[in-house]
Amino acid sequence: MAPTAVLGDIQADTGLDAVGAGLLTGLPILLFALATPLATRTIGRWGSEATVFACLAGVLAGTVLRSAGPAWMVLAGTAVIGLSLTLGNIVVPVIIRREVPWDRVSLATGLYSAGMNVGSMATLIGTGPLAAAVGWRWALALWSVLAVVGMAYWLALVRRRLRTVPGRQPGSSEAGPASAQTAPTARSASPTARSASGRPTPPFRRVTWLLVIAFSGQSAGYYTTTTWLPSILADSQGLDTAGSGATASLFQVAAIVGALGVPLLAARTRPWVPMAVVAALWLSLPLGLLLAPDAYTLWSLTGGVAQGGGFTAIFSIIARMAGNDSEAAAGSAFVQTGGYLAATITPPLAGWLHTATAGWTAPILLVLAATLAFTIAGLLAVQAAGRMPGPRQRGSTPA
Repeated sequence: MAPTAVLGDIQADTGLDAVGAGLLTGLPILLFALATPLATRTIGRWGSEATVFACLAGVLAGTVLRSAGPAWMVLAGTAVIGLSLTLGNIVVPVIIRREVPWDRVSLATGLYSAGMNVGSMATLIGTGPLAAAVGWRWALALWSVLAVVGMAYWLALVRRRLRTVPGRQPGSSEAGPASAQTAPTARSASPTARSASGRPTPPFRRVTWLLVIAFSGQSAGYYTTTTWLPSILADSQGLDTAGSGATASLFQVAAIVGALGVPLLAARTRPWVPMAVVAALWLSLPLGLLLAPDAYTLWSLTGGVAQGGGFTAIFSIIARMAGNDSEAAAGSAFVQTGGYLAATITPPLAGWLHTATAGWTAPILLVLAATLAFTIAGLLAVQAAGRMPGPRQRGSTPA
């Protein structure tokens, strides 16, 4: 998110053309889709702890590279950051599945999602003032401090875990007090959702396919809205750049409410209710812009709550249903590959539809189609997941 705040400065200083500027913002999303198999293999070979460290180290290296040279280094650094964040995208559900009691998975996933939104907003808001004070290169480079802090914290955490588990090897796939080398928990004691051949069972495969469709709708709706909402508001409501940007930022801020609200709702209602609420809020964004465009502030807020809650709802299902680390990684990678491929296609498609039709109705209908896909597949996934044996049905107790 940081480069978008100083994109003009980067182009002026490096000579980056419009295509290069598009790559600067779109390349990480494309890599999220294409590099997930690499992330899955990395987790299997190195273990979760080393993968998290590699993610942070890669973000640090990419941030420094992006800030230090000409246009090709800016793009190369962005690619390194995208590859590194792909590792983080896949390994986090694995760690949540392993370390968090099953009935708190939604809360942990929501906190992760909220943290991502807070971090994105902080970099987006803070980069501009920093660039005005020290230049865009230093403004981008200074965010590398967060990666250094994260690496130091993660090393300290892993060292502490290793001391608490005698014989623990850094590359092993289980970690800390939740390891099978200590007292068994619901994660290690219960049977997995895998067949005797080691492959995911048909019910788990069916759930992941539904989640691919749901996350494709989620990602398509999110990235298309993020890309084009300021332009839609400027053209249809006559807002200036500041006004349309401020309203569009509500879409990002409101995601925190959704990310934290879904776990709270899940703890008090039936499993399908959070997904249904998120779906209704998602649908309100395109329908509202089509039928009551003057209430654009309300639709920005409801859509923002939905996009934060949708991420939490989808990846909570994976973390709860996966039987072991490899299944969690494979399921997360499969879902994210499909979702981020959709995210690379739909914003340009929306732009083409706008040009072809000389209006914004067709792009908004595209967002509506994406949110309908999320709604239908998401509700079917919740229903299918409910038929799978969860920790309680497997005869174990929550960790």
